[in-house]
Amino acid sequence: MQRRTLIAGVAALLAATGCAGLDTVAVEVSSQGDWPTGRTPGRYAIERLPSQQARAAEQERIEAAALPALTAAGFVPAPLDEADFVVQVGARRFELARRDPYAPFYWRSDWWLYGGRHPFFYGPGLGAGYVADFPDIQREAAILIRDRRSQRIVYETRATLVSRWSSDALLPALFEAAMKDFPQPALSPRTVVVPLPRRS
Repeated sequence: MQRRTLIAGVAALLAATGCAGLDTVAVEVSSQGDWPTGRTPGRYAIERLPSQQARAAEQERIEAAALPALTAAGFVPAPLDEADFVVQVGARRFELARRDPYAPFYWRSDWWLYGGRHPFFYGPGLGAGYVADFPDIQREAAILIRDRRSQRIVYETRATLVSRWSSDALLPALFEAAMKDFPQPALSPRTVVVPLPRRS
């Protein structure tokens, strides 16, 4: 029984985090752009759309999640009149349709009736049908970089992840994945593996 419980816990964790591993997450990334050859990242200022200005607190949280990825890429925050680049940052999440009720990792209030149908366990009884009743959540994080003087878009990148993890702690990992290959657009879409955030 302990071995079965361990297998269930490991499998549930893999399903919740994109199946990359116990301490990483696999994120789908698409990026495009025409970054000037030889140009290095520099000072940037955040620009907010009117809709983002109306949700200032939420937008501040999203921008804070993107800050480590921008810093790692070599960008430095600056006032708008001193910035080399203008950056727009966005993120969203929404629930997807639930899976088949007999699929792995789906919890039912009458779970004990379905233990024999679970693909990992056999026979009725406690623990036989342990799965998790969480909807799939799709998250997207996007960064748009524009040259401040010419107003030309030089880089656009978006990261997408479908998982069962409802915590917003995943946002920094998505932004890290989005900027992983900067400034090269590389193959799009592609899978980028990044470390999971550590839980305190």
